[in-house]
Amino acid sequence: MDVNEVIIEKLNKLETLLVSSVKQILTVEDLINYTGFSRSYIYKLVHKNILPYSKPNGKTLFFQKNEIDSFLLQNKSVSNAQLTQKAFDYVSKSK
Repeated sequence: MDVNEVIIEKLNKLETLLVSSVKQILTVEDLINYTGFSRSYIYKLVHKNILPYSKPNGKTLFFQKNEIDSFLLQNKSVSNAQLTQKAFDYVSKSK
């Protein structure tokens, strides 16, 4: 690949990411670009009803971006600093 092809490829990728970040309703392709998940993993999550989706016409899958964000941020782990602060707050309240 020459330099121009590389630049065009990167510009296309940036354009795709920009469009996905603005949209509130995502298709499977948008979701692949937004999350980095593979197509098969997305379909697996949909099949197991783990990932929230809509299928208004019985064929095409659509996803709400805010629901995807909530899904991605679930099961948050607490850092050591946050855990230490919680313990300190608990001990302080007990006195």
